[in-house]
Amino acid sequence: MTRIPNELLYTKTHEWAKKIDSNVVMMGITAHAQEQLRDIVFVELPPLGRELKAGAACAVVESVKAACDIFAPLSGKVVKINQQIQERPQLVNEDPYGEGWFLHIEVSHPDEFNALLSPAQYQAISESAHQ
Repeated sequence: MTRIPNELLYTKTHEWAKKIDSNVVMMGITAHAQEQLRDIVFVELPPLGRELKAGAACAVVESVKAACDIFAPLSGKVVKINQQIQERPQLVNEDPYGEGWFLHIEVSHPDEFNALLSPAQYQAISESAHQ
């Protein structure tokens, strides 16, 4: 079973979000997502200041298996990016909930938190994906 931390919120498209300030979240992809992609070889992140829309593509991940878009869990402005994963993309495979984080987003629509999934809801989705 894939690890699903209880302190995070999730999207149906396998991103996670962690509130780190009153209006700033850290985001990344879940362990399930990185396991499906396998060996990640490249990560393209948006520039600082870019406005993101919840559910829209905000980054690209390439692995030995495929390239795929990563979607913003919430709308807002990119206020910090993880330079380390651009230099060492394997960090996403090694520590998807820690050093493998992608962005910090200054949230512009806090009501969008209500659309994110709880750990239990996300677990049900990821388990059904394995069946």
